[in-house]
Amino acid sequence: MTIAILGECMLEFSRQDTGDYRLSFGGDTLNTALYLARNGGACDYFTAVGDDPFSLNMINDWESEGIGVNHVKIKKNQTSGLYIIQNDNSGERTFHYWRSASPARSYLSDFPIVLDELKKYPMIFLTGITLAIYSEQVRKTLFAFLTRYRKLGGIVIFDNNFRANNWESKSVAKQVYKKMMNLTDVALLSFDDEIQMHGEHSIEKCLAQWLSAGVREVIIKRGSKDCLGYKDGDTTFVPTDLVDHPIDTTAAGDAFNGAYLAAKQAGQSLVEGIKNANYCSSVVIMNKGAIIDENINIRRCKS
Repeated sequence: MTIAILGECMLEFSRQDTGDYRLSFGGDTLNTALYLARNGGACDYFTAVGDDPFSLNMINDWESEGIGVNHVKIKKNQTSGLYIIQNDNSGERTFHYWRSASPARSYLSDFPIVLDELKKYPMIFLTGITLAIYSEQVRKTLFAFLTRYRKLGGIVIFDNNFRANNWESKSVAKQVYKKMMNLTDVALLSFDDEIQMHGEHSIEKCLAQWLSAGVREVIIKRGSKDCLGYKDGDTTFVPTDLVDHPIDTTAAGDAFNGAYLAAKQAGQSLVEGIKNANYCSSVVIMNKGAIIDENINIRRCKS
């Protein structure tokens, strides 16, 4: 049961303890794909990159991680986007982007055949950042496709990943997210991002909003606080794996997503999936950059 993951990956510079910057790559959907693969799951990545050597090296690295790359398109005479991570003393991150000409932004319009390829997959994963990089017309095309896809039995998985500076206004973002809510089957949410978009509100209200849109499975991530899980009418709270001094929270939610989806593919329960996801995330935030060393164990042993 391979998951199709739709989004953007960029080159990444993260500052090391020496003061030097390390070149890697990252992006919320790619991070999710990579940690899904490292947790034993299966996924194919849908994106576009440039034909520069750094972009081509990224594709090779993704394939070596076990990520399917047959649907990655290469745009000639273009380069992929880039971002730099800035961390404060608590490990919280700020991103600085150079991505206005990223090939992934026009992926669906440049390669419309991709929609025919996507409909062959039982599940599609995308995020709020995926929606933000697309034009209004491309989003309309995507939403029309997702409507048809769900009628055919496809499952749409959505992470709300909200970055205000990616949108022309919060009101536009709210309109787009409202449409996406009605096209979502599984919601993997950051409560902090929900608060950024809608203001302070309770976790109960957050859950009710997504359920009222017809979402069937909801995970609400709350940093160090218990994670909420909802499925089949049951709500549960699962404690997180506490980390006293995180080093870099860049891919915390993405690592969670990857491990949770891998557990879902393996047929594990919602609670077991959240436990696995919490553990994976707790390991990742103790290391610099979105993608940590492949030799570091991120898989939880069942008790």
